[in-house]
Amino acid sequence: MKTHQRVHLADRRLHLQEGPIDLVIAAFGGPRAVARAYAAAEDRFEGLLTELVGEMRLLRQPLDHQPPSLKGATAQRMARACWAFRSQYITPMAAVAGAVADTILLAMVEASPQLERAYVNNGGDIAVHLTPDNPLDIGVVPSLAKAYPEGFVRLEADSPARGIATSGWRGRSFSLGIADAVTVLARSAAEADAAATIIANAVDIAHPAVTRRPARDLDPDSDLRDLPVTVDVGPLPAEAVAAALGSGVRMAEALRRDGLIEGALLALADEWRSVGGIVAISRHGRA
Repeated sequence: MKTHQRVHLADRRLHLQEGPIDLVIAAFGGPRAVARAYAAAEDRFEGLLTELVGEMRLLRQPLDHQPPSLKGATAQRMARACWAFRSQYITPMAAVAGAVADTILLAMVEASPQLERAYVNNGGDIAVHLTPDNPLDIGVVPSLAKAYPEGFVRLEADSPARGIATSGWRGRSFSLGIADAVTVLARSAAEADAAATIIANAVDIAHPAVTRRPARDLDPDSDLRDLPVTVDVGPLPAEAVAAALGSGVRMAEALRRDGLIEGALLALADEWRSVGGIVAISRHGRA
């Protein structure tokens, strides 16, 4: 008996959900290719949450000098994506949403290599498959508090970016920083997810308008334990916004120099910063 829920949406996308994992999947190509891809996505999704739960103890441990002894492919993908950031406090859970998206997309493409393009969106962390002349526009938001994107980033087949992820203090996961949204392009969704977490943490400044609480007070099972996470950001003066964004930009530029990301968009208090030439296009032009 299947443990997940499946809905075929009116726009021909596929919705898969189990527990906290909520996927919106789209595949483009011939009808048979799309059908094979969707069947493969559902087959791989079944039991995936159970796989992760079985290794949750290790996945919630901060990385150190020794790679964790993880067994599942998705759990290993999470750890690999976070490994470059082990000098900071990070657990493989920082890449869980992106890694799940990567896992499902890989199953789709392996089962149906004729696909023209496809994506797996796991709560805003997105794994992408592209072929020449089949770009994909991905929506971006200036704040995770807003439900709809105000612009988009176009991904082309000749770009190495195959993952996009967004992090911020209003997101599903806790953040140490004050970014409204940090959107990252990287070679995989898992890598983008981990990097977005790190950059969003770096968008920060000490200010009385920022309220923080120990993560464990908000969620006893949080992998961030007693670290102070942001719970509210009041109005900030322009110089504080600029300083916080500048800190995030420096982190993003360092990650790009190290080949860990392709680019990033950082947003705080209606101010944007771009790293790597990434531009958000809106209906009215460039944002």
